[in-house]
Amino acid sequence: MPDALPRPESFIPQTSPAALADLRARLRATRWPDAPEDAGWTLGTDLGYLRELVAYWADGFDWPVQEAALARLPRFRVPLRGLGVHFVHARAVGPAGPVLPLVLCHGWPDSFWRYSKVVPLLTDPGAHGGDPADAFDVVVPDMPGFGYSDRPTGPPLDTIAVAGLWAELMGVLGYERFGAAGGDMGSHVSRYLALDHPDRVVAVHRTDAGLPVFRGDPAELAPEERAWLEDAVAWGGTEGAYAAMHRTKPQTAAFGLTDSPAGLAAWIVEKLRGWSDCDGDVERSFTKDEILTNVTLYWLTETIGSSMRTYHANAAIPPAQHARRVEVPSGFSLFRGDVVRPPRAWLERTANVAYVTEPARGGHFAPFEEPELYAEELRAFFRPYREAALG
Repeated sequence: MPDALPRPESFIPQTSPAALADLRARLRATRWPDAPEDAGWTLGTDLGYLRELVAYWADGFDWPVQEAALARLPRFRVPLRGLGVHFVHARAVGPAGPVLPLVLCHGWPDSFWRYSKVVPLLTDPGAHGGDPADAFDVVVPDMPGFGYSDRPTGPPLDTIAVAGLWAELMGVLGYERFGAAGGDMGSHVSRYLALDHPDRVVAVHRTDAGLPVFRGDPAELAPEERAWLEDAVAWGGTEGAYAAMHRTKPQTAAFGLTDSPAGLAAWIVEKLRGWSDCDGDVERSFTKDEILTNVTLYWLTETIGSSMRTYHANAAIPPAQHARRVEVPSGFSLFRGDVVRPPRAWLERTANVAYVTEPARGGHFAPFEEPELYAEELRAFFRPYREAALG
């Protein structure tokens, strides 16, 4: 007889008062660096802003309220390949026709948090001004080493391995065919789901094409593709130091970021500001409570080191994997404020493009920054594939 499928168990974490007391004590004892006068954000995280954020974290932020809000999402854990995987599994409300299962894949520096606002919009569009026929069953897993999923004790998993896990997870949940969507590292996971499981992934939606990897003759590329490769190299030179650290020596940074909540906040908030559509004011995209919910998840789960090690694993992915073309129907929503947005020619080169839009608002964290707009993008793209998924 075949082995029985693992059974998901309901999961509602509750942080101990001692853990919160320790966090507040560390925040209040922060030893602050100096900074040049009027440096602002030019050298990294702004000292004045971080002091303000940390003071609120220590004495104003109510984690139990945020923890309870996240607990309103139906959350579970299940053992897969020796790892406990945490995920949201929210079922569609009200559609009369077929329901498309959809797995949403997060990136760094976040977790299931990235999609926490958009889940209700996707499962119950009728309650949010949409068509009930566009409802999805939504699955949002935390990658191993992120959020409430286990941290791998051996080598970190790359995005190819994570895609294999998510295919297995969808099978455990009873979904033979499904859609996939993601951004940042989750864009890669979605891509490998489509590449390695084309018989199961009916369509794939991405908010980016990742940073370009091209080993061929640049003369083969269109001018806009060559310009994009040059832009990506320039972006890496000015903004990519974090990724170089993650790829090469993540454990060195992990000591300080795991020990200092202020350091952890500095590492993450600079990316929330730099990659969102906020025109330099991070609180145009995220409230302090939203920023600190994301950062506190990293702090309490002690996953900053394990999350960074995923970059190290991805750096070892063979070039031939990057050269594979996605033949599953692919959609791209390239939000205005995202980083290093690809040209259409590159998308056509690397994927079977069925849909491309350029929403006028939103950045790298579009599902959180602009949940209504992101939800409408997914509804529009996946609409033609619902019957195919269940036929």
